[in-house]
Amino acid sequence: MKKIRITGWKDGKEIAIEPSNLFLGSADFLRPDNMEQVEQMFDAYLAAGGNALDTAEHYRYSEPAIGAWIEKTGRRDDFVIFTKGCHPKREARDVKRVNAACIREDIEHSLETMHTDHVEMFALHRDDPTIPVGEIMEELNAQIEAGHIYAAGVSNWELPRIIEAQAYAQEHGLHPLSFNSPNLSLAKPMGPRWPGCVSANDEMVAYHKETGLPLVSWSSQAGGFFSGRFTRDHCDDEEIRSCFYNDENWTRYDRCIELAEAKGATPIQMALAWVLNQPFHIAAVIGPERIEELENSIEGSAIELTPAEVAYLDLEADSLD
Repeated sequence: MKKIRITGWKDGKEIAIEPSNLFLGSADFLRPDNMEQVEQMFDAYLAAGGNALDTAEHYRYSEPAIGAWIEKTGRRDDFVIFTKGCHPKREARDVKRVNAACIREDIEHSLETMHTDHVEMFALHRDDPTIPVGEIMEELNAQIEAGHIYAAGVSNWELPRIIEAQAYAQEHGLHPLSFNSPNLSLAKPMGPRWPGCVSANDEMVAYHKETGLPLVSWSSQAGGFFSGRFTRDHCDDEEIRSCFYNDENWTRYDRCIELAEAKGATPIQMALAWVLNQPFHIAAVIGPERIEELENSIEGSAIELTPAEVAYLDLEADSLD
């Protein structure tokens, strides 16, 4: 499995964090009462060369499951752990929690839950544009200096706030954001899949191309839009219908079928390959619940696409010529 490079800091020195380009996400199976399946998935993923876990304080069950696995096996160093914090609480979804105090609270809770003294990657799960970016960057810097996190990033931030955060860090001699984690998928959502979510638009993708800032995409396979489960006239998932059902996405699906047949792959593997063949450091979060689904994604991650094929799949070119 390929690796990407994330810049981090440990003991005052710059380090290279090298997660695999497939992050194992917190699918529904990842919970403490299902540890046999968790252990099987972790073993298969590690054996295939994967080494990165995606989780969040907000996910409830996944961090306790990771903690139970670490406590049982002692294999903490096998994984790059990417967790997120500062999401609104489930019982108060309208109350934003993006501030210095909540950063400290959620990092402390995540470290305690996962039985570790650090995570390699930490991102803010949401944004609150009413909070000055300086307060946020100062606290993230303090957490890096304390050794609780090695690299800080954001998830679901709009591009102007990311640019503002990077400028503040540069002006004040702080560690910059090391990565961005929006949604990026071949199927383009017609609106936020969940409240407060951000998908990478053309301007954000151009920013990553220009700066080289690594991107970790969640929902990289568009909720299974390319899996064959859905057709133009059938959808049993209203969330998927309202988010992805339009003519352009179905044309993208048709082109995935075309290229998949030529390469001996499946449409959903082609959709994943499109994400991973962007011209900058990029990884995709996957959420397999069965070993067969993991293997399918691993095969998709190995597909090489030419720039012409990437453009064709995304409707930026009318043909492969």
